[in-house]
Amino acid sequence: MNSRSSSSRPGRNSSSTRSSRSVSVIERSAGKPSKRWQPKQGKTARTIATPQNMVESVLSPSERETLLRRQALLAAQEGQFTEAIALFTQLLNLNPQSARDYNNRGLVYFQHGQMEQAIADYNLALALNPTLDSAYNNRANYYASQKMFLEAILDYDMALDLNPTNIRAWINQGITCRELEMWDRAIESFDCALALNRLVSHVYAERGRTYHLCGDWNCAIADYHRALASLAVPSATIAGHAARLRLQIENWMAELLG
Repeated sequence: MNSRSSSSRPGRNSSSTRSSRSVSVIERSAGKPSKRWQPKQGKTARTIATPQNMVESVLSPSERETLLRRQALLAAQEGQFTEAIALFTQLLNLNPQSARDYNNRGLVYFQHGQMEQAIADYNLALALNPTLDSAYNNRANYYASQKMFLEAILDYDMALDLNPTNIRAWINQGITCRELEMWDRAIESFDCALALNRLVSHVYAERGRTYHLCGDWNCAIADYHRALASLAVPSATIAGHAARLRLQIENWMAELLG
């Protein structure tokens, strides 16, 4: 999972209350049942079998991890951060060496505003796997949110050295450079992102905003129009995100022309 490009800071990148479930067994007494009435000898604890528990009881460890991860990612996408964190914690209890799950849980902590837990998980993920480019991208987003821009740029550079096709890292690096008024480097980052031919409307919008802020208004208007045209293409992006991005672009255009 990557962050920031889908957060409140446009363009910045790339994730259930945990129910601890045990294998369900309905306890039965041995032997042939008696037909005579017998006094109760005390209540016997019984575990109720549920479809979820019955499914989990036949899964292999790797299949159970896959199921938990799918549930955690779905919870995160739906904004159920407490639930997602608990599910990722359950995954990490099963496999404490999973850098990917530390990175994902860190992202959910970040989205939930739990910054200390987020940076701790990103650091653990990178200690376990120093080549995990998405963790460098996510940690860079944390640094940028704390105004630690030099650390952020260094981590974006590391993410891109490891994976030059990490488009979210290109976008996020461009935004960070723009915040530092490093206009040329910001434009260069967005140009590299466009060459990947993904998230095109998002990249045009962010490059347009950069041209806008550095005073190149003709290029800004051209990029805003390109972004809106790309959003008009069916399946260019998911519906909710497309609506938010379109509103953002229209606000920027109104600011420029107003």
